[in-house]
Amino acid sequence: QVQLVESGGGLVQPGGSLRLSCAASGIIFSIYGDMGWYRQAPGKQRELVAVFTRSANTNYADSVKGRFTISRDIARKKLYLQMTNLKPEDTAVYYCYVALGEVYWGQGTQVTVSS
Repeated sequence: QVQLVESGGGLVQPGGSLRLSCAASGIIFSIYGDMGWYRQAPGKQRELVAVFTRSANTNYADSVKGRFTISRDIARKKLYLQMTNLKPEDTAVYYCYVALGEVYWGQGTQVTVSS
């Protein structure tokens, strides 16, 4: 059974930092895997934040370039998202995913950026 479990969300002030983690189980975790992070703010569609492509490159949303960094530990089957200089518009539920034939999603972790 495939499971993706996110953690690390919370309330942070503007300019602060958070590190999200996603622990995967029951699935192959490869450097050539399509995996990453999306987010969904209230009343908005889910949007790409940062991903690893199948060629092991990274792609970032323009709104987070220079502030967020995606990384992973293949051996431990973990995916990370380091977020710095957070802004109120980063407030959303953050989801990790792994695409392997079909797409698997975690349950999401709430990130709230507010003073």
